[in-house]
Amino acid sequence: MSEKPDRAMQSQRALMGVRDLVISGEIRGGVRLSEVALAEKLGISRTPLRAALARLEQEGLVEAIPSGGYAVRSFTREDVIDAIELRGVLEGTALRLAAERGVSPARLGELHRLLVELDHAQQGEVEAMDFDRYVELNATFHEKLWGLASETIRREIERITSRPFASPSAFLHKQADVMAFRRTLYGAQAQHKAMVSAIELREGARAEALAREHARLARQNLEFVLDEDRSLIRRVPALSLVVG
Repeated sequence: MSEKPDRAMQSQRALMGVRDLVISGEIRGGVRLSEVALAEKLGISRTPLRAALARLEQEGLVEAIPSGGYAVRSFTREDVIDAIELRGVLEGTALRLAAERGVSPARLGELHRLLVELDHAQQGEVEAMDFDRYVELNATFHEKLWGLASETIRREIERITSRPFASPSAFLHKQADVMAFRRTLYGAQAQHKAMVSAIELREGARAEALAREHARLARQNLEFVLDEDRSLIRRVPALSLVVG
């Protein structure tokens, strides 16, 4: 009876394990992935590992190579920007449809509660905000937004946000002491509130436009690191996947 759940658990463990190795920068772009070494490192068998690699190829993190097997993909700056823009398009579509179709009071209540918690995390001076709590709540807030639309759109958003730098919390996890990033969070929270308001008022076009603009915060953070403070590059391991 436990064989199928066990197999599913192994597959999920393989997927998350390889994805983390790639996004953390531990395996650099262009490097061929050894199934034997990965299986040993992650403590899993090669069957779920192969399934995980096939899934990561679909996500665009690895690519099949002619000699067999997979290698970690490298990304251009334009690749990353396109992924961020696509996330904005998909989130915008999700919010527009949610506004047009209507959202239950229970789901709106969840979003409002998260907004209050996000406000609490930002109380006080920029230097004193509960940054880690904000990042955690921000991820939850966006997941709730994705769930307002269809399962099809939610899955596509999850797929694109698995790309480096495309997620709503891109750059934030390891940048708690970068004041420029902290300051952007106040504008981000204002956008969060505006998006929920637009959904509540059934303003589909406004909700879509706000979501697309909100996604561009990740692009601003990318450009800040690459163009204004390159000393931060070494603290963002996944930048090892970006070439040029």
